[in-house]
Amino acid sequence: MSGVAIPGGVPAPPLSPAAARLEAIGLMLSLAGLVFLAAAAVQGAWLIGSDGRPYASDFVNLYAAGRLVLEGRAADAYDWAAHGQAEAAAVGYDFGGYYNWPYPPTFLFAVAPFALLPFVPALFAWIAVTLPLYVAAIAPILGRRPGLALACAFPAVPWTISVGQNGFLTAALVGGTLAAWRRHPVLAGVLLGGLTYKPHFGLLFPVALIAAGRWRTIAAAAVTALLLAVAAGAAFGLESWAAFVRSVATTGVLVFAEGRAGIAKQHSLLGLVRWLGGPLALAWTLQGLLIAAAAVWIARLWRGPACFEVKAAGLGAAVLLATPYLYIYDFPVLAVPMAFLIRLGLADGFRRGEAAALTLAAVLVFLFPFVAVPTGLFATLIVALVAARRATVPAPADGPADGH
Repeated sequence: MSGVAIPGGVPAPPLSPAAARLEAIGLMLSLAGLVFLAAAAVQGAWLIGSDGRPYASDFVNLYAAGRLVLEGRAADAYDWAAHGQAEAAAVGYDFGGYYNWPYPPTFLFAVAPFALLPFVPALFAWIAVTLPLYVAAIAPILGRRPGLALACAFPAVPWTISVGQNGFLTAALVGGTLAAWRRHPVLAGVLLGGLTYKPHFGLLFPVALIAAGRWRTIAAAAVTALLLAVAAGAAFGLESWAAFVRSVATTGVLVFAEGRAGIAKQHSLLGLVRWLGGPLALAWTLQGLLIAAAAVWIARLWRGPACFEVKAAGLGAAVLLATPYLYIYDFPVLAVPMAFLIRLGLADGFRRGEAAALTLAAVLVFLFPFVAVPTGLFATLIVALVAARRATVPAPADGPADGH
């Protein structure tokens, strides 16, 4: 494949055969995703329902919270009755369900501007902003063209678009943090501080940061998180923080004890145990043990001799394993560790079974909506195992292992 001209008349390096195949496969899968979204729209399962009214997907949750902010009632986002009324008003009818608002008040800054638009245009705007952020985080990891192919082709993309959730934003913050880790430590910290809008996704980052001695990143993350928290308190009132704290326990009961949000939709170990009928105490115990084991592994990984790509892939996968609260729309995050592993494979060759394992992980993410089994957990475990296997190979002697 010939090089592509770039400004100044200098051709870009040609893609390797493996990267070219990745790009071609990515294009085909991206087109398949568009076909899926078009079919969902035609069947009244996306954007506009079969009755001609706006389809009440997860995005109604974000939009309703934004409307409450604009009305000066931010704390009401944590009141199920008030927030439910706002959701019904957003689509113009009572759709017979409810999507609760489980996020810290800091996330209200992100959703409020979109509530200035009508519901369907707001959904388009939300995707138009968050999807490119996700792509921009993946592209520098793998290279612009292969990165674009992987980001757009990843099976979680159409699922996230169809529900209008925040998985692209989460993946952008996780991927951006890791992409900036070595050369831009302060930027990495700022992005990690932004991830506190979903604090359960940040459980293992401090472990890796301390193990790697990334003190500037730690300081930047702490300052960013503190400033966001103070700004949210000033903008939305301290009652919004108090309401959020009260809602945490309520959400836990709703999701894990009663399963009212669909326990099969949870792709965590806790969710799997509950889906199999295990008691809540056992589920939390096993999830806690998994978090502890992941923390030990990440500490050893980041203090060890593995190359940066393996460390980043391990952390990206462990982030998903550690959180007990995990939906299919969160799985754009899995594209981050996969991008690092694919970069390594394109650079020095895939080890036996690696390409097949990563393909299987992507297939498992794709299958979930059709089988109603928490396949995402197994996809994440596969990616983590590929990273762990790669960690047995030390980094090249001519470069730092962890970007110090």
